[in-house]
Amino acid sequence: MAEDALTTGFTIAWPWLLLLAPLPWILRILMPASSTGDLQALRVPWFSDVAGGKAGWMRRPWLALVATLVWLLLVVAAARPQWVGEIESLPVTGRDLLLAVDISGSMDTQDMILNKSAVNRLKVVKKVAGEFIQRRHGDRVGLVLFGSRAYLQTPLTFDTETTATLLEESEIGLAGRETAIGDAIGLAVKRLRDDAASDRVLVLLTDGANTSGEVQPLQAAEFAARDGLTVYTVGVGADEMMVQDFFGSRVVNPSADLDEDTLRSIADRTGGRYFRARDAEGLEKIYEILDELEPVESDVEIIRPVDELFYWPMGLAYVLALLAALVSIRPFSLRLASS
Repeated sequence: MAEDALTTGFTIAWPWLLLLAPLPWILRILMPASSTGDLQALRVPWFSDVAGGKAGWMRRPWLALVATLVWLLLVVAAARPQWVGEIESLPVTGRDLLLAVDISGSMDTQDMILNKSAVNRLKVVKKVAGEFIQRRHGDRVGLVLFGSRAYLQTPLTFDTETTATLLEESEIGLAGRETAIGDAIGLAVKRLRDDAASDRVLVLLTDGANTSGEVQPLQAAEFAARDGLTVYTVGVGADEMMVQDFFGSRVVNPSADLDEDTLRSIADRTGGRYFRARDAEGLEKIYEILDELEPVESDVEIIRPVDELFYWPMGLAYVLALLAALVSIRPFSLRLASS
């Protein structure tokens, strides 16, 4: 059925299948009765409980009614009942954007403030980056998580809400305790290499240096530049943090391991920019700048959501058939009669 022919509300995708409803009765009339003298290829001890004698399946009117209802429900399910929603406008930019987030052990450092409470770095990243993802309507957005190894958490999709949810569900150490920056870039290059999008962007966020993986970060940056992938790098972590030890309170630099030179070189080689986020407010401003650098300017594609409803009649048919089968079994029926 053509999309422009659909009307809002309940509809049947394949209404011609409803013509199959009288098929069992037609076959019963046209086909000759089977001979009772034929040899049996398979002996079924409980056959009389469901087919023969006074207690046969079709000898019980209510079981015949259930069988009829089950068949009709299956025919309705096969005809694909649907609910057609209102027409919606979907912006499309032709841009593919991957977000690579560090979930190594160092992201558990509690040097960030969120809602006046000290939280770890990943908690702030989840909030700020999640809001950034949800603003990218019209982009295909994907999510790469990396620690000692990198893996694709979400493939490129227009479903920004689901991508943000999967970022929120990520946990520190899930991909190992070390940091494989080069592998994260390499995975992004591999995933975006065959895409036909006009703009391909990677936003990589980390709080450390490359300590794991098979690909060096600058080598991966060369691959990205060769394939036209723009990489924006973000270094996250405070410059000062008060800690308690045996000698009392002292100020330390929790971001001493952050390799800013490498992150800056990665951005320069791929035509991107390097940003430094020392607190939650700074990270929010960085993602606002990214919105300006990679604006969501798009054409509009008209879509009409269609929800399939076939599982409702199919599920009801299954339940009715199961109940009828249980009641038809002789021991079960005898227990019901004696109770």
